[in-house]
Amino acid sequence: MNAALPRFLKSAYRREPLPSFLITAGIVDAAIGGLDDHWSLLAFGLGTIGLAIGLRWWIVSQRHINPDRSIVQHYLPPSPSRPTLPTLTSAKRNPPY
Repeated sequence: MNAALPRFLKSAYRREPLPSFLITAGIVDAAIGGLDDHWSLLAFGLGTIGLAIGLRWWIVSQRHINPDRSIVQHYLPPSPSRPTLPTLTSAKRNPPY
């Protein structure tokens, strides 16, 4: 098996989990319906795949329309005048038993 395929599938599921799940469920339904001559299950699977592709296309088109949605908000000032937290040291201590 190609090593790039699992990485591609993981990134697709992380970016768009709902369309990826719908495509997987549709493929399984279509495969079961096609192999067992259950035409209604095959049609349902193909319809689910089409719905997932349409949903993914709509999500991608919405992402390109609103590029200003990714406004970064900073809650802390860029550089504090004096540090409020103590400095961490790297002194080794015995772990508690």
